[in-house]
Amino acid sequence: MAILVTGGAGFIGSNLVDRLVARGEDVACWDDFNDYYDPRIKRMNVAPLLENKSIRLYEGDICDADLGEEVFRREKIETVYHLAARVGVRHSLVAPLLYERVNCHGTLVLLELARRHDVRKFVFGSTSSAYGASKRLPFREDDPADAQISPYAATKRAAELLCRSYHEIYGLPVICPRFFTVYGPRGRPDMAVYTFTAAMEKGDEVHVYGDGTLRRDFTYVDDIVSGLLGALSADFGFEIVNLGESKTVEVRRLIELIAQATGKQPKLKFMPPAPGDVPATYADITKARRLLGYDPSFPLERGIPLFVEWYRRTAGGLRQS
Repeated sequence: MAILVTGGAGFIGSNLVDRLVARGEDVACWDDFNDYYDPRIKRMNVAPLLENKSIRLYEGDICDADLGEEVFRREKIETVYHLAARVGVRHSLVAPLLYERVNCHGTLVLLELARRHDVRKFVFGSTSSAYGASKRLPFREDDPADAQISPYAATKRAAELLCRSYHEIYGLPVICPRFFTVYGPRGRPDMAVYTFTAAMEKGDEVHVYGDGTLRRDFTYVDDIVSGLLGALSADFGFEIVNLGESKTVEVRRLIELIAQATGKQPKLKFMPPAPGDVPATYADITKARRLLGYDPSFPLERGIPLFVEWYRRTAGGLRQS
């Protein structure tokens, strides 16, 4: 019996695969290596993992039900970590139909496969964007989540509802962790921690949307993966659960910490606020602590130097080649 990780060559997915294999699990990795960002980054993420015989890679679209049938039949999947998605608030404004196809239809393909193959647990990677521009802080799982302000957020919330329906109709155990601004090694190059670090390292302008007072609950990827692993031993029917650091930090403070870690003085360029951006995110993690044994241990002051070290060792050279 194997564990399936969709999006397993991506940021969170490849870190999760690493930890699953370290636990002695048998893992099937499914990724399409799309060009949302440089596919070489995902190839680099997954290459060392494939040296382990406990991992098999399947390359293709998660909307391909025939490929999915082959994966589930061959691997005898018992747990699904569905992390594959079209991501990014801003790009979803440009390509909303693509986001609907991958994030909604793709999730439905996985749910149908899970139902037909008697999967024991389904973990759907969701997002704090599902809360929309809520003014109630911190965000709690029982808050209304019916006012999303981007196609990305709306498609992820719709996928949560599909997950709920498959639990209610078929009894499929599903948990939907909502991720809060994840950063760390193998991070996505479109996200603020990565782009700010890259700009400072190269002496370029740091583009800041708004006045730098947007607040985010920045969460180190190792903490996110620990929360995901907690689902393996947790009992649940259907749950939504926040995975964050549970501390909200202004973007200008993030820039200060990156400047300290790089030893570079940032050249700031303030840009108009970006459509779809919410003023603040902040996770109440009471439920995650209780249900998943979640206990984040990488505050931003610890995580940023680790990210900069990784960037200099790995990602910086790739971006400059």
